[in-house]
Amino acid sequence: MKIEFVAKAGDADAVALLVFEESRLSSAARDLDAALGGAVTRASRQGRFSGKAGQTALLGGASDSTQLWLIGAGGESEFRDLAIESAAANAFNAARMSGAQTLAIELTQLSAEAAARAGFAVRLAAYRFDKYRTTLKPEKTASIQTVRIVCADPKAAKAAAKSWDALADGIMFTRDLVSEPANVLYPQSFVERCKALKSIGLDVEVLGEKEMEKLGMGSLLGVGQGSARESQLLVMRWNGGAKSEPPIAFVGKGVCFDTGGISIKPAEGMEEMKWDMGGGGAVAGLMHALAGRKAKVNAVGVIGLVENMPDGNAQRPGDVVKSMSGQTIEVINTDAEGRLVLADALWYTQDRFKPKFMIDLATLTGAMIVSLGLEYAGVFSNDDKLADNILAAGPPTGENVWRMPLPEAYERHIDSPIADVKNMGNGRSGGSITAALFLQRFVNKTPWAHIDIAPTAWTKDSKIETVPNGATGYGVRLLNQMVQDRYEG
Repeated sequence: MKIEFVAKAGDADAVALLVFEESRLSSAARDLDAALGGAVTRASRQGRFSGKAGQTALLGGASDSTQLWLIGAGGESEFRDLAIESAAANAFNAARMSGAQTLAIELTQLSAEAAARAGFAVRLAAYRFDKYRTTLKPEKTASIQTVRIVCADPKAAKAAAKSWDALADGIMFTRDLVSEPANVLYPQSFVERCKALKSIGLDVEVLGEKEMEKLGMGSLLGVGQGSARESQLLVMRWNGGAKSEPPIAFVGKGVCFDTGGISIKPAEGMEEMKWDMGGGGAVAGLMHALAGRKAKVNAVGVIGLVENMPDGNAQRPGDVVKSMSGQTIEVINTDAEGRLVLADALWYTQDRFKPKFMIDLATLTGAMIVSLGLEYAGVFSNDDKLADNILAAGPPTGENVWRMPLPEAYERHIDSPIADVKNMGNGRSGGSITAALFLQRFVNKTPWAHIDIAPTAWTKDSKIETVPNGATGYGVRLLNQMVQDRYEG
């Protein structure tokens, strides 16, 4: 789909007009209302349409050749940022299947930056992962091919859109990775997709099993030893800051498919475990966004890529493995594998790069869903400033986070009688906390945060206009915003 920034709607066969609460018309809607003898005003006051955010209505009989859509924009004084995104996305979603091919969204009263943000929202709303659907009938696919953002300064809006486009590219890169089936996306093919990001300036390095064995990564390698696919450690670097400046680091869980291993999962719903690499996907998308917008920061992304499969060579419950840190781990449950992958990835990252901080992202625990539901990710951290910076990025991006505790008293739940630590706590109680406490043992003294995105990496019932059902791309916006606000310049 094509996004254009224009001064006039031109020959668009669908036009979207903003209407604020209490049927207050936007400037463009008032102009058209005058030309149509008050038809927009009358339509905006009929039925249950009142201009509330999320409402849409098709204005019938106003034009023989052009569809006119009224888009509820909410309170006029609050119409900014995420409200602009929601309205633009709603406009696209309303007209998406209408038969119109070109949609013009009238936003002439907004700044160039706001118009650019509206274009970004449309791109996110338009995302669909349909590449494997070969029998879709035309009437089941989007008819809109071009969206024109009508604004006062199209040239300035187009310039402002560059950074938003880079962010959208990163989010959609993540959505694509997370959506792919596991027979298509596995450690090696994940790596190959990320190697293509060299074209936008990322340095990409890959460690195979032999290299990881030499480094002593027994924790990560133990997870993947039951798979016919070789495990990988993917390292991506963006050097946009001063050469002497230590990098900021992001670490992702990349379990490309998780059967649970010998501690096998129930069959029902196991197909969803293709997105157990959502944390790794988010790190890849974030690095894509930072490089795409030429962020003034040095950043490194490290992703541990494995498959957790139950063949005759698979890791067993009760096995003891030695991590890169030298700590030994008793494997109580092979389905608590993500923390084993992250243990070595985190230690490698802090040991090699000496970063300012590390943030890991992982679809780590079902317990996080029990704790927070499906609209918040949990944040655990050993550093208040880092945690605060992450939390501050939530409201402006609409990616919700909630800080969770790391009580020292719970450490006893992961103490092992035969090794330095075990990979499970005592039962289900506090499962997301004991998982985070496990990870904390592998960060050394580096400022660190763990974001458990199990609730937010995938959605079946999205309530956000810019997030279609399926892979959400959660984490890319959140951390891009944090970097932009706190660590650049």
